[in-house]
Amino acid sequence: MATSQMTPADKGPAQAERVTAAQRPVATSGGSSWSRRSGFLPNNWRRFWRLVSRYMPKRLYARSLIIVIAPMILLQSVIAFMFMERHWQTVTQRLSQAVTRDIAAIIDMIETYPPGDNYASVIRIAQDRLSLKIDLLPPSPLPAPGPKPFFSILDQILSEEITKQINRPFWLDTVGNSNIVEIRIQLDDKVLRVFARRSQAYASNTHIFLLWMVGTSLVLLTIAIPFLRNQIKPILQLTEAAESFGKGRPTPSDFKPRGAEEVRRAGIAFLQMRERIERQIEQRTAMLTGVSHDLRTILTRFKLQLALAGKKLDTTALNQDIDDMQSMLEGYLAFARGEAAEDTGRFDLQTYFDKLSEEARLRKRGLATSIAGRPEVQVRPNAFSRLLGNVIGNAFRYARNVRVNALHTRGALTVTVDDDGPGIPFDRREDVFKPFLRLDAARQDAGGTGLGLAIARDIARSHGGDITLDDSPMGGLRAVIKVPA
Repeated sequence: MATSQMTPADKGPAQAERVTAAQRPVATSGGSSWSRRSGFLPNNWRRFWRLVSRYMPKRLYARSLIIVIAPMILLQSVIAFMFMERHWQTVTQRLSQAVTRDIAAIIDMIETYPPGDNYASVIRIAQDRLSLKIDLLPPSPLPAPGPKPFFSILDQILSEEITKQINRPFWLDTVGNSNIVEIRIQLDDKVLRVFARRSQAYASNTHIFLLWMVGTSLVLLTIAIPFLRNQIKPILQLTEAAESFGKGRPTPSDFKPRGAEEVRRAGIAFLQMRERIERQIEQRTAMLTGVSHDLRTILTRFKLQLALAGKKLDTTALNQDIDDMQSMLEGYLAFARGEAAEDTGRFDLQTYFDKLSEEARLRKRGLATSIAGRPEVQVRPNAFSRLLGNVIGNAFRYARNVRVNALHTRGALTVTVDDDGPGIPFDRREDVFKPFLRLDAARQDAGGTGLGLAIARDIARSHGGDITLDDSPMGGLRAVIKVPA
């Protein structure tokens, strides 16, 4: 729709002054209006990309497919639009013009020359020379206009050409027979009916271009999708190997660096890092084992000397000190072994809880256990048994009644240990996980080395989980153990 635009000179003086003042930039102390607009655009741009990223697929394979498919679809859409707009419509218009000119020539022949043999020559010339089948019908009203097809480029162009070149009442049918176009034109005392092949007025071979375009795209996608899958597969294998190593599980046996050079270099770097970490753990374990062995030898000699001199002095206090030192060394060695390599295997919670019930009976403690889900879990059995033993052993040491609940869902195991003991203050619950730390003298008198919870958390984290402490509904402390299983 055309619109007119007024200038300040076309308006009154006061109105022109208002317009000029409105168009004049206004300076403010906080910055110009342009600076506010320039800040508004980046905010909208960032908001748009946040919205796009929210609905974009998160996996690399899906994003790679979008990177391949989206430009292909965009390019083919532009090419198809340009082809339809320029080539298809232009060719159809030229063909429709030619058919309309032939019909106009036939009408001129009918109106210029006498009927002769009932226009047989005109009908013959139209059929032999122009490939048009014509009939002259008695004068009658033209049929009512039929429904237009959804995609009516032929109807539109052919109707425009008939109106432009012939300018007589006409009726057009391009739907009835898909291969034939029927045209009826009202003459002075008769009706001219023309049958033309659809290919004479319409570019009917356009589908070949579309089929080639779509077929080529499908071939390219058939090649690109397996290629992308092969490129993504090494990345997924590297991710699985890193997760397994982080959870203390062995690296998959079929893992080896493969794929593109960058992915292969990342796989080699991961293997080297794993070897360095395992070597460091082995060296630490070997060093601590050697230290503990040497100290244990000295303690054995110390015990022997005290036993030989037992008749001359009181050795009770000395023996107690030796026992405490040996307990500390055993605990420290267990702490060092907590990171030692151990293969994953099946651990039966029900069997462990049965043994735990026997221990509770010997310690004269109340114990209630429950298992929800499968009792078998895939963990490092010895390490996980030590984890549960340290946590539940602390509950037996400081409480009279203990309740243990295990929940095994898909891929996760949660063990909750509740007791009615004195509990731990909220601000000290993280301190108890530090090695060799005990809260007060009362707890030191209860025995232990201060390594139980430190070892337990170390084992839980080596499995990819953790231990947290909270208030128990029984009045004491609640320990929640969560590990992948």
